[in-house]
Amino acid sequence: MINAIDLRKGLIIKIDGELFSVSGFQHVTPGKGRAHMQVSIKSLKQGNVTQKRFRPSDKVDNVFLDHRDMEYLYQEGDSFCFMDTENYEQVFLSKEVLGDAMSYIAPNSKVTVSLYEGNAIGVELPASVTLKIVETDPGKKGDTVTNVFKPAKLETGFVAKVPLFINTGELIKVDTRTGQFMSRA
Repeated sequence: MINAIDLRKGLIIKIDGELFSVSGFQHVTPGKGRAHMQVSIKSLKQGNVTQKRFRPSDKVDNVFLDHRDMEYLYQEGDSFCFMDTENYEQVFLSKEVLGDAMSYIAPNSKVTVSLYEGNAIGVELPASVTLKIVETDPGKKGDTVTNVFKPAKLETGFVAKVPLFINTGELIKVDTRTGQFMSRA
């Protein structure tokens, strides 16, 4: 257990048996009354973000997760199959748990899966991924006066904005935090 004043962004905490990720926090000292911590927490089960208020001395359950390197294999309905690269054990994660992460995970990609008490609760993506462009319009000559971008459909189905000189079949690097084109691979 840790004091509420020690909460930081990215920590996983347990409240009433449910796991939450701290997505933001602020120490508030009003003119009257006692100081408190205003914390934004995201439910790892449902994905919704809520606000919670703690006194600085309140105790909170800090949860430690197990992280395993896994490889994405295939999709089956609304579930995605990942295989542990050490013991070849397979784990299925739902679309709700993964959220937008599947926009950046191509088949046979390596990711880090977070586990709590043996149950997979999410994936950690690298800062950037390399993906192949499967469909984009050809660039037009003369459209280079300013930085002009065009939509490009990637192998995962995600649509990224790329410069005009990028063509179908090329590999590009995409920032997983923003979804923006970074460079050619």
